[in-house]
Amino acid sequence: MPDETKDLSYFEGKIIPSEDAKISIQTHAFQYGTAVFGGIRGYHNETRKNVFVFRILDHYKRLVNSTKIMQLQFDKTPEELAEITLKLIRDSNLKQNVYVRPIVYTSALQLSPRFHDVKTEIAIYVLKLDDYLDTQNGLRTMVSSWARFSDNQIPTLSKVSGGYVNSALAKSEAVQNGMDEAIFLDARGFVSEGSAENIFLVRNGEIHTPSVPSSILEGITRRSIFKIAADLGIKVVERDIARSELYISDEIFFSGTGVQVAWLKEVDRRKVGDGKIGPVTKKIQSLFFNTVRGEEAKYEDWLTPVY
Repeated sequence: MPDETKDLSYFEGKIIPSEDAKISIQTHAFQYGTAVFGGIRGYHNETRKNVFVFRILDHYKRLVNSTKIMQLQFDKTPEELAEITLKLIRDSNLKQNVYVRPIVYTSALQLSPRFHDVKTEIAIYVLKLDDYLDTQNGLRTMVSSWARFSDNQIPTLSKVSGGYVNSALAKSEAVQNGMDEAIFLDARGFVSEGSAENIFLVRNGEIHTPSVPSSILEGITRRSIFKIAADLGIKVVERDIARSELYISDEIFFSGTGVQVAWLKEVDRRKVGDGKIGPVTKKIQSLFFNTVRGEEAKYEDWLTPVY
């Protein structure tokens, strides 16, 4: 019989059963969304009998940067957070695909919405997770009536919890209209990103993607796509993208920790390309999945073994 997994979380400085990791209803972050978080994946490789966590230090560097942007009191380093996370997965005895959610939150029991001068804690939990969205059959999407908030409203380079109300509104609108996912436009009317994904368009063999001023989150998977595309000899262009370009693109795909690499077959009830996964997306997706599963020696430095 295989060893049983344990449902554990890192909470208030130690690893404990998840059922004991509870916060008060008076917690500052619960009231105001004053927290920043991350999402990290680990992939099980049966042949190598290990779980490989994808770009763990890059994820934690972004989390630490998020705390700086939002003025959260936080003193752990990416290296310390990585060590805690690997121990958490090992102690949980998880030997399958996993998703890790670290969240730095204002833990004080007090009123007044602010970030500065409020006590903080970090909590980390881990889940078994395979595909978050369908990566194989194509996604039906729509341009949301909700605009992506701008960096001068809520910092878009920080994964701040309260900002995801924007994403939730767009996602619900899409699903309630029979779609799988939403696409945001920024405040200027240019393409921004999905509700929780970066977006890439393929036109004439080149990949085009919105740049930082389009109110995007700088995705770790997005950065990986840049490198993978370059190694495949495919040019990537960061620029403003008009809404109508979505309708005439040869291919479109999302990237992100949750979605991984997933292709779109429809935008606003218009077929993308021929309605099938395109050759550029197929190459990117194939190499990405081989990489995260530990099957590409070239990208081995992106992976951290758990066991």
